[in-house]
Amino acid sequence: MTSFPILSNKEKKELIQLANEAADCAREAILPYFRKNIDVSNKDKEAFDPVTEADKAGEDAIRKVISFYRPDDGIWGEENGESESNSGYRWVIDPIDGTRSFISGTPTWGVLISLEQIGNGPILGIIDQPYIKERFIGGFGTSEVQGPLGVRSLQVSATSSLSESKLFTTFPEVGTEKEKMGFSAVAREAKLVRYGLDCYAYALVAAGQVDLVIEASLNAYDIQAPISVIQAAGGVVTSWSGKPAHLGGQVIAAANQKLHQQALDILNPYSDDK
Repeated sequence: MTSFPILSNKEKKELIQLANEAADCAREAILPYFRKNIDVSNKDKEAFDPVTEADKAGEDAIRKVISFYRPDDGIWGEENGESESNSGYRWVIDPIDGTRSFISGTPTWGVLISLEQIGNGPILGIIDQPYIKERFIGGFGTSEVQGPLGVRSLQVSATSSLSESKLFTTFPEVGTEKEKMGFSAVAREAKLVRYGLDCYAYALVAAGQVDLVIEASLNAYDIQAPISVIQAAGGVVTSWSGKPAHLGGQVIAAANQKLHQQALDILNPYSDDK
């Protein structure tokens, strides 16, 4: 683990303000494209991995804000790759997590913005849903959701039994056959299984509405913001073998340690990093 200087309360407040400003700018850049007839390109030769003008505009807006206030920080985004960090800090962003949902008109996509101490993982994260104006924030002692119901504290659920849990995933859309088998093994034990909410499912874990999210084939920019938000609300996020998950791959997010361990016991044989 890399050692970093302790951030002052003033610095923490400024970083939260910066993350919020970047999310505000992303909202303004992205929303004009939502539920409109826009061009969609495919980034993957073997499957459908869409990208739109909205993705690019959102990332450009976030990068502009961060570069202005924190020019020494690195930025790692889905659309424009990675810029070098001279501070030891890196902003990890996904301008639209859930582009498939975006082009389908469903309001379950989101803007993901996180601040990472390189080598240590994320320390601040935002999951923002611009269309319904709902924003989940976690880090530096802050754990809250801002939205149509006002400002509320985030708190994971107390569900501690897998048989009583609500499990969400993007499967079967992503993952190998072996990974689907692992997910299905957990799903058979859960009370309720739902599909396809992208980053919004992680936000609902932090809000206490969902108990588990299990996914695979994630990138760092897919999971770093959700890690910060869920951990700030009292939850647990790891790989399928219980290791740190901030670089992506196979990920399990759980409301609490007891529930996490029950699911992990089932998933572990299907893990790539045992």
